[in-house]
Amino acid sequence: MTAPEWTRLENSAIIYPSCSTRKYATLYRMSVTLDVHVDEEKLQQALLSVMRRFPSFRYTLRRGLFWWFLQKLENDPVLVRRGDLTPINLKRNGGYMFRLSCDGNRIDLDVYHALTDGNGAMTFLLSLAAEYLKVAGVAAPEYGKWIYNPEEEACLEELEDGFDRFSGTKGSLDDEKRAWHIKGTEERADVLNSLGVSLSSEDVKSVAASYGCTVTEFLSAVMLVSMQDVRAKQKGKSPFIRMELPVNLRPIFGSKTMRNFASYVYLTLDVSNGELSFKDALNEVKYQKRLYVQPARLTRRIAANVALEDNPGIRVIPLVIKKPIINLINFLKGDNYGTYTFSNIGNVDLPESVAPHVKDLHFVLGRTRGRSGSCAAVSCNGRLNLNFTRKIVEDDFERIFVSRLRELGVWAEIQVPAVPLRPLAGHETGEKRVFRNRSLVPGFLFSI
Repeated sequence: MTAPEWTRLENSAIIYPSCSTRKYATLYRMSVTLDVHVDEEKLQQALLSVMRRFPSFRYTLRRGLFWWFLQKLENDPVLVRRGDLTPINLKRNGGYMFRLSCDGNRIDLDVYHALTDGNGAMTFLLSLAAEYLKVAGVAAPEYGKWIYNPEEEACLEELEDGFDRFSGTKGSLDDEKRAWHIKGTEERADVLNSLGVSLSSEDVKSVAASYGCTVTEFLSAVMLVSMQDVRAKQKGKSPFIRMELPVNLRPIFGSKTMRNFASYVYLTLDVSNGELSFKDALNEVKYQKRLYVQPARLTRRIAANVALEDNPGIRVIPLVIKKPIINLINFLKGDNYGTYTFSNIGNVDLPESVAPHVKDLHFVLGRTRGRSGSCAAVSCNGRLNLNFTRKIVEDDFERIFVSRLRELGVWAEIQVPAVPLRPLAGHETGEKRVFRNRSLVPGFLFSI
């Protein structure tokens, strides 16, 4: 399959360049720790091999007159020296919207969210790790859900915009009210505090099953009641404590896209008439989550967002005017609507040939803008790793969360800072972008 030279940015990704600055961008890190030392030259070889299988990762973000678009790169990606989870300078990173580095036994992948969501990035990273094991002569990987064969051709569906394909004809957005936010002493723009929490997957599943819920529902409820405790200490005004929970839309709609295809649901505790017990909070979480992830409700939200993008009046507004407007709307109606974000990739079931060589998996969300912090989780080989990140000094919420877990019978191992974020001085490669189209004024700049 030949990937097109350029394509439109998918609907859900429009928000990311709209809100990006030199100091802030929606970024996250995926890390895999192997049982062997990672050699840079072999990792670079594996990277170039895997890039053929993931053509959607060979695009860079560019600004048009009316909208952003993605343009295909002709230059190859290059490993960088591992550093902090800071915004990617696309011009200095060869145009690529991801950074790949290694440190000892660990491979780190930093991704700008405009490229893909967590499930797409995890598939890319694990396919890369499996290819490295093959190049290094450690294992002959089996291929499946999380590990793609680099010798195979990508299918056209992997490059599709799932929002355009699965958008309904009529849509509506939820009318939410401003949520309470955790307050604290804000750090400098280049500081990201972190805390790692490692749990036994079986212990969490067992306790969650005893309450008749999933692991995500159980952890969400524990987080919400922990925020409830923090709110009581801080005497918060808004009675709405609201968790934003990203939802992978691929299994719901049957999509194979490797681009962004995720929506979200809001899980809310209304403490207007007093605080809720853990069991009551868990019931709220279970019923809200199961209601909001129904395909009909998700389709309505997708349709509403796509309709805004496709509105003729909005499409013809120059991007220089649209960008600050989208940024303001996101701040007022996005950041203000949620207290916290919890993103759970779920359990990563690796094939027998690869699983023994993967010691750990981590998922870390970068610095937030309007909220105090966020949490990301992934489970593999019997361990569930949660990584809390925050832009404030105080760690009251995290400490209360761990205490509540232990009270509920789940022992948590703590690490500060979290392994994937131990600081090192790093930077982009300085590589220049290379495009096939040499026209000074390419026609797609004016695409609306």
